[in-house]
Amino acid sequence: EAVRAVSKAVRRARAGLKNPNRPIASFIFCGPTGVGKTELCKALSEAYFGKEDSMIRLDMSEYMERHTVSKLIGSPPGYVGYDEESQLTDGIRRKPYSLVLFDEVEKAHPDVFNLLLQVLEDGHLTDSKGRKVSFKNALIIMTSNVGSKVIEKTLLGGGGLGFSGMEDAESAEMSSYQRLKTDVQEELKNFFRPEFLNRLDEVIVFKSLTKPEVSEIAELEFRKTFKLCAEKGMTLSLTERFKKKVVDAGFNPVYGARPLRRAITRLLEDQLAESFLNEPVQEDEYVIVDLDKDEQVVILRQQLPEETEKSEEADAEQDDADGAKVELAEIA
Repeated sequence: EAVRAVSKAVRRARAGLKNPNRPIASFIFCGPTGVGKTELCKALSEAYFGKEDSMIRLDMSEYMERHTVSKLIGSPPGYVGYDEESQLTDGIRRKPYSLVLFDEVEKAHPDVFNLLLQVLEDGHLTDSKGRKVSFKNALIIMTSNVGSKVIEKTLLGGGGLGFSGMEDAESAEMSSYQRLKTDVQEELKNFFRPEFLNRLDEVIVFKSLTKPEVSEIAELEFRKTFKLCAEKGMTLSLTERFKKKVVDAGFNPVYGARPLRRAITRLLEDQLAESFLNEPVQEDEYVIVDLDKDEQVVILRQQLPEETEKSEEADAEQDDADGAKVELAEIA
């Protein structure tokens, strides 16, 4: 749902069906931690602007005090830091085609929201030196943990996405995701000002990750380890039961994919590191990671001499030839 909503808004902008003076699109991402809000921003930056580093990321926990707002547009003349570059306006002036990510926007000082209102409505800001900076070629995305308590309560079974006898027919027909989205949007209304939410193109609520989705993420993470091993001249192979153990250990609907990263570190990378330090890696080595009968991780390492590999290939070819002769004899 989140990816579809973002795609539709970007298509509208690409087709020219937007105010030409406003940013390309503006979203606020809400959802459980570790479900890929920031990863979607990176993917969107790469897909739309051609490269992942076309993203200006601003951690709003650094803008909780009133005086820190000057870091966004620059310090006024005569104040300390006047000659220093501002993180937002100078960043956009250098790279006007960028995705601007305001991470954990709810932590920002109220004065930051006044600047955001101007960006979302007018599509520009004036920095401390009086220069007008346009945001019409920028994507504006904010992430927020507002509503995370509602989401966590729901995922732990306390939120009651099931149907009780007190619910009316309309509520009973709602899907669990729609119920969750409605609850989160209500939390947003209680926290953010109406004029701020009204200027956003879309409020996007991320669902929690399912186990099959975590399994797919695990495969992507495994490929990174395969690549690192290949750079060392060896081949790494993981058995299916080992992969299942990693996914089971890393699956947590409340905390998303982050426990998976820790499970891969503990069960795979730490084990490989210990094995490689005890016995140095040799070129063309074949490493298999498996589980023993007690479900403990075991690493099997072997290296076949080049002559042995060639002789095995020759034997295999000879077996195929012998098999073909037998089939021909049977036909005759």
